[in-house]
Amino acid sequence: MITRSMSANLALDQEINRRRARGERLLHLGFGEARLPVHSGLVEALLAGAHRRAYGPVAGDEAARAAVAGYFGRRRLPTEAGQVVLAPGSKPLLFALIAAVEGDLLLPRPCWLTYAPQARLLGRRVFWVDVPAECGGVPDPDLLAGAVRRARAEGGDPRLLIMALPDNPTGTTAPPGVVRRICDVAGAYDLVMVADEIYRDLAHDPDRDYLSPAEAAGDRIVITTGLSKTHALGGWRAGAARFPAGALGELLRSRVLATASEVWSSLAGPVQSVVEYAFGEPPDLVDYVRAGARMHAATTRAVHQVVVAAGADCRAPSGGFYIYPDLRELAGDLARQGVHDSASLERELLRRCGIAVLGGHHFGDDPAALRFRAATSLLFGDEPEAYREAMEADDPMGLPAAKDALRQLADGLARLTD
Repeated sequence: MITRSMSANLALDQEINRRRARGERLLHLGFGEARLPVHSGLVEALLAGAHRRAYGPVAGDEAARAAVAGYFGRRRLPTEAGQVVLAPGSKPLLFALIAAVEGDLLLPRPCWLTYAPQARLLGRRVFWVDVPAECGGVPDPDLLAGAVRRARAEGGDPRLLIMALPDNPTGTTAPPGVVRRICDVAGAYDLVMVADEIYRDLAHDPDRDYLSPAEAAGDRIVITTGLSKTHALGGWRAGAARFPAGALGELLRSRVLATASEVWSSLAGPVQSVVEYAFGEPPDLVDYVRAGARMHAATTRAVHQVVVAAGADCRAPSGGFYIYPDLRELAGDLARQGVHDSASLERELLRRCGIAVLGGHHFGDDPAALRFRAATSLLFGDEPEAYREAMEADDPMGLPAAKDALRQLADGLARLTD
């Protein structure tokens, strides 16, 4: 029997919102939601599409899919509209992709907390591969082949590998050399790959060399993306998938569309207009995304500095708005406070320090490890105007809200290990 419970990040967010409504002062680092002010062009596109109340094509309107194809084309991935499928968020697309590939799932450890539950809901086995020392989001290429062989020896049938670039939960991005090696191993073992690139446009250094797995092994890679992170439209639910050209891509796309036709029918008409506008990338919207990326970079780097100063070992973030600290060097101090694993670390940070995070066990990590994910996207509170000010500031971390949040984090970590 499959145990079903609400996703840990959504459950935590609801709990924190309830407790804040009761007046508790909590630092919310447990939920990766961008709360930037909505760009006016996105609002206008939504309003312009408000009359579109009829069901649309299951794959999405031609114009919206063409805009997504153009987006990928500007990223060195020539794409036709017929290779694109739209959905109410990237989550249902990922679920449909897992259903489309007959076989079990390979995942980097740690990874985003939704991939494994989706596989289990479909009755698929999950096999974990540790990430390299330099980054998360991808399996260590030196371990991938052995993991496939062991899984098959155990009676498994691993056929699908999911990666995230940049990564949630570590906030890092796999370098091109690692990506090429992974694609070589995956090709040798006939694996289908999915690259979750929803944070691609939130690179902290826009000049950093980025290689999409679809550039290295284009005929075996599906890319998923959406508007929830870059454009702060999580509640509007807009996702897209790019399928490879060729027979495999056509097969996977047809299977995803079969699932879509029975589950979500089509993307909401007004949101199709938003997709067309957003993926068309008008210059002022590109500037908006870049300003958000700069703010997230400053915020995430500052939080990283605080946790490292507190004694954590933590990879330097390079994209998105997450860090993944390891407090193993503080194990003795933490044990005296009743913290022995990631679950108790999560619990005591909230109970003693008023800091909400998600323990590493939610991400497939070793439950005994003293690791957690901190999301930095809510550091400025709940009001869009605070984020507008941060996006426009030369030094967003000099703003009072940011200074207060960093102080609360530093004091909380000190209290937990005192």
